[in-house]
Amino acid sequence: TAMTGSFIAAPLHPQEEARLVSLQSLNLLDSESSARFDAITTLAADVFDAPIALVSLVDLKRQWYLSRCGFSRTQTARHKSFCAPALHEDEILVVEDACKSPVFSTNPLVSGEQAIRFYAGAVIRDTNGLPLGTLCIMDHRPRKMCEREQRRLIQFATLVREEILLPPEASADRVGQQIAARKDPISQAFWGDTFIEKSDEVESVDCEGRRVAAV
Repeated sequence: TAMTGSFIAAPLHPQEEARLVSLQSLNLLDSESSARFDAITTLAADVFDAPIALVSLVDLKRQWYLSRCGFSRTQTARHKSFCAPALHEDEILVVEDACKSPVFSTNPLVSGEQAIRFYAGAVIRDTNGLPLGTLCIMDHRPRKMCEREQRRLIQFATLVREEILLPPEASADRVGQQIAARKDPISQAFWGDTFIEKSDEVESVDCEGRRVAAV
């Protein structure tokens, strides 16, 4: 670690050079916003009831947001980020109360106008296992995060990884097929009239005993 101002900045990753080469080869940094990634961050924010959800790619001196929900900035200096320390984790970094953390309590994102108190970031890796960034959620209040919720966030990060590593044309084809099937690309739930039709089909099937449906 290194001191930056009055707070501790994370060290570079042990394979930083190879990690950056991999990240830059994806040609995602400073790219236009994409509905396929925005769908994941929006859903993550909803599932975890979090005001902020981000796909953060950690560059040499900055973290750049490939997708963001509830956060106006497009990037943050790397030494201020929560995601840079997360690169050193096997799967996930959880900070339940940043104000009580000796590492993050004096971080400008915590002590400044952003007032971040809670952070959870699941690591996104390339095909060689090198960390590229995170799928993270943040909140302005302290929170607990159980193991089940952590596993769920890791699953969201896996979705992002699959989209990142998929050729753009293949991703577009896959989403197109799902839309044609009247399915949401992320949740796989049926849309609109198709959902009603499927519900009617279930209702029309003769079945004895009680039945439970969840929407």
